[in-house]
Amino acid sequence: MQAEIITIGDEILIGQIVDTNSAFIGKMLNTIGVSVYQITSIQDDKDHLLKAFAEAEHNADIIIVTGGLGPTKDDITKHTLAYYFNDTLVQDNQVLDHVEQLFKKYINQPISDINRKQALVPSKAKVLMNCFGTAPGMWLEKGNKTFISLPGVPYEMKALMENEVLPKLSQKYKRPFILHKTILTYGLGESAIAERLEAIEDNLPKHIKLAYLPSLGRVRLRLSGKSDNEDTLAQDIQQQVDNILPLIKDIFVGFQESNEGLEQIIANQLTKIGQTLGLAESCTGGKLAEQFTAHSGASTFFKGAIVSYATQTKIDVLGVSEDLIKQHSVVSVPVAKAMATNVREKLKSDIAVATTGNAGPTKGDSDAEVGTVFIAIATKNGVVAHEFNMGNHRERVINKTVNKALELLQKEIFEN
Repeated sequence: MQAEIITIGDEILIGQIVDTNSAFIGKMLNTIGVSVYQITSIQDDKDHLLKAFAEAEHNADIIIVTGGLGPTKDDITKHTLAYYFNDTLVQDNQVLDHVEQLFKKYINQPISDINRKQALVPSKAKVLMNCFGTAPGMWLEKGNKTFISLPGVPYEMKALMENEVLPKLSQKYKRPFILHKTILTYGLGESAIAERLEAIEDNLPKHIKLAYLPSLGRVRLRLSGKSDNEDTLAQDIQQQVDNILPLIKDIFVGFQESNEGLEQIIANQLTKIGQTLGLAESCTGGKLAEQFTAHSGASTFFKGAIVSYATQTKIDVLGVSEDLIKQHSVVSVPVAKAMATNVREKLKSDIAVATTGNAGPTKGDSDAEVGTVFIAIATKNGVVAHEFNMGNHRERVINKTVNKALELLQKEIFEN
């Protein structure tokens, strides 16, 4: 069972917005056993849309289109779908009532004729009611192929996918089971891990694949399988996990369940053991704190962060000794240790992590080479600092530091 996703909008192609819709749709389809064959982003142009629709119909069983459903003239998806299906647009009174109610309840102005046109849909379409917006979703069938048109507004699209599209697809199509198991590793590169796992890869069953998903400082190993028998598939994937783990036990940090990252694994463990975390960030500029606060419930373990980016802020706010900085440099083991120790005391946290480094492109207040980073962890048992060279690209240095800090923190809370 194959699907193709088509996202429509010039704003995607010029980089004005990032296409997050495709990622969400692909993930949701995967949960019901539908594989995504291709994702295509195209401009608001009738000929381009028609070509994309025809190619998608040839490639896939299910075609999901997002975007181009607004009330203005540049939104042409609805009209082009009607043309493609040799159809005409008709007014759906239920949609019109919904649009009028939204204007009455939330918008302080009379509804215009342009907004009323949101109620026009192809006569052959089944309407998918959009509770959160004026543009309805549309379901059209052509032989054994299904076209689904959804609004481009992410929260509107997500609600329609979850409440309308997935249940209808599950009812219409017989689908295989697709299962994934993702192993998280830190501290070794993709090629080095592949050497360890070469024999296992060579002997994988045909219905199971192993993918390497590298990021800065970490690699995810994703085992994916497809079968008509869910229980047998789960057993087969678990067997491969059991084969892999002994070969990577020194770099294994856990499993990624439901797209759960290492920060969530840390959060769960800190909550479980009843300990709290505080941060002092310099070169990472708050990005480490963002990893935790992006998830709900962070207040149960996360005390806060002091982003002491400037040297004077380390002195005035964190209380790092000015003499210590003059003697050792702001990017050094002693300063990293002082940052972690002091923020732990100030925030009254059980564990504290500090980052200080030179992300470049210039050296700033330190003589340390670009890419030099120190990460310190303070606990009731003392403080330890680690030195790293993260390369010479600013964004890479920052992101590698965040990932390495998470790795060190994970080891601290699970091993001590």
